[in-house]
Amino acid sequence: MVKASFFEKVYEVVRKVPKGKVVSYGDIANYIGGSARMVGWAMNAAHQQHPPIPAHRVVNRNGLLTGKFHFDTPDLMEQLLKNEGIEIKKNQVVDFKRLRWEIKIEC
Repeated sequence: MVKASFFEKVYEVVRKVPKGKVVSYGDIANYIGGSARMVGWAMNAAHQQHPPIPAHRVVNRNGLLTGKFHFDTPDLMEQLLKNEGIEIKKNQVVDFKRLRWEIKIEC
C-alpha cells in the first residue's frame, strides 16, 4: 500500500468541500496533521492537478482570500466563490462562520 503524500491528502480533502462552502488552511491542517503554511504550499501547486481541485474554496482562518494571487487573475478566486453564491466584501467571505465547512470525512 502506497502512503499518500501530504499534498495528496490536502487535495483529497479540498476536492470534498461542497459548492457554496469554504474551509480554512488551518482546518485542513488540523484534520490531516501538519501546518496551515504547509497546506498553503500544497494549494499553491494545486492548479496543476487532475482532476481539478476547487482551490478557491480554501481561505484563511478569518475568511480572507489570501490565496487569490495564485490564480490566473487576482479576481478569479472571488468570482468563482460568487458563482457558488458566496458573498465577498473587501476580499473576505461574508458570514464565514455559517459557510465554513466542518470536515467530517475519512481521507
